[in-house]
Amino acid sequence: MPGDRLSELGWSEADASRFAPFAAEGLVPARVVAGHRHFLRVLSAAGESLAEPSGSLKHEASGREELPAVGDWVALRQREGQDRDVIQAVLPRRTAFVRRAAGVRAVAQVLAANVDTVFLVMGLDGDFNPRRLERALVLAWESGASPVVLLNKADVATDVAARRAEIEQVAPGVPVCVVSAKHGQGLEAIVPWLVPGRTVALLGSSGVGKSTLVNRLLGYDKQRTNEVRPDDQRGRHTTSHRELIELPGGALLIDTPGLRELQLWSDGSGLEAAFEEIAELATACRFTDCGHGSEPGCAVRAAVEERRLEPARLASYLKLQAELRALEIREDPLKRRAERGRWKAIYKSLRQPKRG
Repeated sequence: MPGDRLSELGWSEADASRFAPFAAEGLVPARVVAGHRHFLRVLSAAGESLAEPSGSLKHEASGREELPAVGDWVALRQREGQDRDVIQAVLPRRTAFVRRAAGVRAVAQVLAANVDTVFLVMGLDGDFNPRRLERALVLAWESGASPVVLLNKADVATDVAARRAEIEQVAPGVPVCVVSAKHGQGLEAIVPWLVPGRTVALLGSSGVGKSTLVNRLLGYDKQRTNEVRPDDQRGRHTTSHRELIELPGGALLIDTPGLRELQLWSDGSGLEAAFEEIAELATACRFTDCGHGSEPGCAVRAAVEERRLEPARLASYLKLQAELRALEIREDPLKRRAERGRWKAIYKSLRQPKRG
């Protein structure tokens, strides 16, 4: 049945309700399963086809984040006898993992849409970096999906328990699973999130073993894999595009290329969720706009001095907070102008001769 096929791809009654106006126009629902440079692959009840956004959709989009991404549900106009179907609209996303795209301009990039769970994969080798994980957690919480940390390559680590404890400190309340995708060890721990019709996205640096994990879960080698470089333990990109893959048990997995950088795109809610303990401490600061620096009555600084909060944890929070503030000012001309005015006033006051 067509409806059953859509359900297997994650289609819900809420999606059907939102799609009703498009159905009246003779369009059909489809899910984007792969993104390439000049076209997309989509799956509908009729099967797989190539598609491209309509001219009106591209024209009306205020930014690239409004164009179809892997995981999106779209309204598709099927064209028999043509090479490609046409995507007329993108349905509202339940969740979206968004980062600032690489480059000088501040542009949002959707890595995966309509995701239920984000597997943040980090290697227990040279890839191990708690600070980078904190950055990924900010975007994961911002996305609306539930994060799960996968510590891969347990077979090459000698201090697994200590490293797991360290990650549990920087990811409070987030499940942490230790696995070896190469040898198939510990994978039973991630089964609760691999539910039929539910979507999981894999995110991590190059060489952390995402492709190996995909192959292990599929039961055959679909994704090409490479060994990490022995000199710096970094990997090469083996996945060249984002792709939604159906697993044998019915779960849906979005594999992504390794991320060389993960710049923030957030309204701040993800930061507060990723650093929940700091946000909670801040409620006791004397000033509501406390910057957790030298202000008197700062409860966060007090926690650091009393060794209830790691200094590196606070430093990471302040760094990411400053990055988000810079992005906000860059995006908002009025705030940018106000910020320039504020610094002009500061410089002017510094040039004024002191009276005494």
